[in-house]
Amino acid sequence: MTGGEPLLHKDLDSLLRFIKKRDLLVKIDTNGSFPSRLDELIREKLVDWVAMDVKAPMEKYAEAAGAEVDVEGIKESITLIKKSNLEYLFRTTMVPGLLDEGDIEKIGQLCEGAKMFQLQQFIPKDTLDEHFQQKTPYSEKKLRAFAAILEPFVHRVRIEGL
Repeated sequence: MTGGEPLLHKDLDSLLRFIKKRDLLVKIDTNGSFPSRLDELIREKLVDWVAMDVKAPMEKYAEAAGAEVDVEGIKESITLIKKSNLEYLFRTTMVPGLLDEGDIEKIGQLCEGAKMFQLQQFIPKDTLDEHFQQKTPYSEKKLRAFAAILEPFVHRVRIEGL
């Protein structure tokens, strides 16, 4: 389930029950803003896989998200996901000028012990904010350097979009 924030939809659990009755697996892509809702779905075994965006370290979250964010809720979702028995990954889109090496280290600390972390290459097209279309994506070498910063904190790091 993806597209916007699926946990916003009141009837999501009904849809997931329908899907699970057919013995299908369910993956949720979330921004982590609704930890209690996510916890419900996990406890009811309505989700098998979670991918959560971690946009920035907590002190930069509002800037990265473009809106005020309940960072305690984000942290709660990260903890909930890590403690679950689900397959999961955390991911960060590497927007040039928004995140630096220190930020990546803080994100690594926040997600410490995670099974999987994915760094995503920023693609400067179809962005909501036109000024992002002028940004040049990080080089492969730079993305690999960011991945190396994360490696001490998580079990596996992968880079998407090279």
